[in-house]
Amino acid sequence: MGRWKNDAELFELMRERLYTPVAGDILDAMGYSRQFLPAYIMPLRDEMKLAGRACTVLEQNVFEPQKKPFGLLTEALDQLKRDEVYLATGAANSALWGELLTATAKARGAAGAVLDGYTRDTPQVLQQNFPVFAKGRWAQDSFIRTNVVDFRCRIEIGQVVIDDGDIVFGDMDGVLIIPRRAEAECIERALEKAAGEKVVRKAIEEGMSATEAFRKFGIL
Repeated sequence: MGRWKNDAELFELMRERLYTPVAGDILDAMGYSRQFLPAYIMPLRDEMKLAGRACTVLEQNVFEPQKKPFGLLTEALDQLKRDEVYLATGAANSALWGELLTATAKARGAAGAVLDGYTRDTPQVLQQNFPVFAKGRWAQDSFIRTNVVDFRCRIEIGQVVIDDGDIVFGDMDGVLIIPRRAEAECIERALEKAAGEKVVRKAIEEGMSATEAFRKFGIL
């Protein structure tokens, strides 16, 4: 596992030392060039940062009251594990997240929520100090508009195919998906690159040109 013994140590290391641009650059170099979620998915606050394993959730639009309101939403929430990220897509006609979902996920020890859609109850969500990334804010309720149809299944958001258990890494520059098969190499190389970028920045601040810095360090 490298510099970490378990997922808890790994995600703490990522939050403390890494940022999405450097991890994304490493994935590019490894041949994984379509791993950022769409640019419109951003944190509710710039300082929010998350790292955890995806709990993938598939939703759909509905257009009338349902026999089972919300579909499998409560089941998906109740089985969340510590350090997991609720990652949902598939519906666009209402908010997919809010105050009580935040409280449930936080109580389960989840790492955050990422919505390919909207969130609501924004003041109440922010009060809970829980990382939420979304397309935007919209108060329209999901009760008669959205169902969860499956969870822990393969989903696709923008250019990214996501499997349950892939790493979700988000900060103010966006959300990156790190495939499980690539995670160990990616994180190790990203930690090295992040340390190298500090050296390059220091050299530039001390007068080295960008051209010379890139020639010497291969980082820019």
